[in-house]
Amino acid sequence: MKVTAKEQYGLRAAAELAQRYGQGPVSLNEVAEAQGISLAYLEQVIGSLRDAGLVISTRGVHGGYTLARSPAQITVGEVLCALEGDILPVQCVRHEDTQPCERGEICTARTVWEHVHHRLVDVLYGMTLADLHQGKHEISGTNYKGETK
Repeated sequence: MKVTAKEQYGLRAAAELAQRYGQGPVSLNEVAEAQGISLAYLEQVIGSLRDAGLVISTRGVHGGYTLARSPAQITVGEVLCALEGDILPVQCVRHEDTQPCERGEICTARTVWEHVHHRLVDVLYGMTLADLHQGKHEISGTNYKGETK
């Protein structure tokens, strides 16, 4: 799985809004400066988050962006899917596909993709923006090298 720049910057922007949640709208200039993201690129990224209903924009002199829900109610998975779509874009494990892969029942690789998909979903949808803000980066079960803890 390759994480795109859009996903990286979008998650950082959402995390910045989570950190400032409850303080009113935050301008994109502030988010861009705090996260070291180009304002022009951030404008594209924030549009995807807004379209997905994860952020709300407020116009005016004191306008800006806020999270649509509390940071504890928005998962990392929601943010990433809003930015790029499927978490693991392998056809045979996509749930919305109505037509399964023609090799589905005999494919030797499908088991790998199913396990990877389930692990990614568990981690990304099990971690909220509040968790990121509070520094809860620990994933139960295995460490980053895949060794059992």
